[in-house]
Amino acid sequence: MKIAVAYENGQVFQHFGHSENFKIYEAEGKNIVRAEVIGADGAGHSALAAVLKDKGVDVLICGGIGNGAVTALSEAGIDVYSGADGEADAAVEAYLNGDLASAGVNCDHHHEHEEGHGCGHCGNHDEEESGCGHCSDDAEEESGCGHGCGGCGGSCGTFTPSFEGPNVGKKVKVHYKGTFDDGTQFDSSYDRGEPLEFTCGAGMMIQGFDKAVATMNAGDVIDVHLMPEEAYGEADPEAFITLPISELPGAEELKIDDKVYLQNMYGQPFPARVSALTDTDITFDANHEMAGKELNFRIELVEVL
Repeated sequence: MKIAVAYENGQVFQHFGHSENFKIYEAEGKNIVRAEVIGADGAGHSALAAVLKDKGVDVLICGGIGNGAVTALSEAGIDVYSGADGEADAAVEAYLNGDLASAGVNCDHHHEHEEGHGCGHCGNHDEEESGCGHCSDDAEEESGCGHGCGGCGGSCGTFTPSFEGPNVGKKVKVHYKGTFDDGTQFDSSYDRGEPLEFTCGAGMMIQGFDKAVATMNAGDVIDVHLMPEEAYGEADPEAFITLPISELPGAEELKIDDKVYLQNMYGQPFPARVSALTDTDITFDANHEMAGKELNFRIELVEVL
């Protein structure tokens, strides 16, 4: 087994998206047999997941981590144990001894918006690899499968699901198809040709999706209808951000409904949509694009691991 820790000066680094180094531990049973420190080379959330997957990492231990990063890591088959702090070596030992609990998704972008935001420059999607602060007029946010924080509210601390079921705490594989009430499909694992793998009840999925899977048996296929409070929540009026166009070079080229990336006070990028424009100001809507919507899922439990 290989365990990666977001790493800085011997400690668990507290902001996964800003991690410059990871310490990779190889363990046999409860014993660490070797370890090395690797650089992240400025990779973003999805690229970090690919870096760790290429290293054969099975488990990530970190401090704070957001929904997008958890999604990318889950899709890479990497279990996430967030909310750790202190010495990296001690965190790994706690994990190997079964004493380390995960806080689930514990970076809340909406809270961070209140404290600070910014935008380095605006440009086209081809420039997306320029990193934090980039605003793209063709941002690609994955809306699918109900990835998200299923009830933790973005708060720190150990995640405790508000539901019970035989699958809670177990890794599962599911196929799903998501549709709006008018029948329009917004996502499907069937179209991608492989099931989604995640830990049920760990806060990796939206609550209604997670709760439905908790009581399923392998081979079951069910249809669920989720109200906004069970999915991505209602739209938050505090997630609308108005800024002077003069502070955002390139913003004058944006149009209503263009998707961009802004950055929070930690320099982490988050997606937003242009919702209003005047001659002097631009307003971004940083709510999830599914906020306020009722969603339908057909879920097939392929396997309980």
